[in-house]
Amino acid sequence: MNTQQNAHESHVLSMNREFDAPRELVFKAFTDPDQLAAWFGPVGVDSPRDRIVVEPRVGGAWQLVMVWEEDGLAKEGPIDAVISVFHPPSLLVATQRVEPDVGATSQIELRLEFEDLGGRTRLHLIQGPFGSAEFLDMTREGWGTSFTKLDKVLA
Repeated sequence: MNTQQNAHESHVLSMNREFDAPRELVFKAFTDPDQLAAWFGPVGVDSPRDRIVVEPRVGGAWQLVMVWEEDGLAKEGPIDAVISVFHPPSLLVATQRVEPDVGATSQIELRLEFEDLGGRTRLHLIQGPFGSAEFLDMTREGWGTSFTKLDKVLA
């Protein structure tokens, strides 16, 4: 492996989060557009329902547009991914092609593993590789506040 490849491998996000809800409900929160619209995106960021497309199958779309205001201007962050692994309610993997200027490599994989804890769920999220430690940290923070919003949707 070359040095640049090793650097990108070090910018992979791995995090665990437990939810006080059954695995099937947590999984559905990632595949149901109405639920995604209610929680997806960091605090201060919305994901309008009319801009979410989920085709829950291998080869299907997993698309959202996050919108926010910054310095008085409307900003958008599109996510255009394709589902590559789909095993409800335990595993969802999607791959997103991205432009290099968003702080990432040309392709980011999102792997979501849902572990049944007997009425509760442990989510293990792996995402990357990202092009920089800064973008990885920003993504970690974004997921953290998104999951706080998800806790409220699942309650």
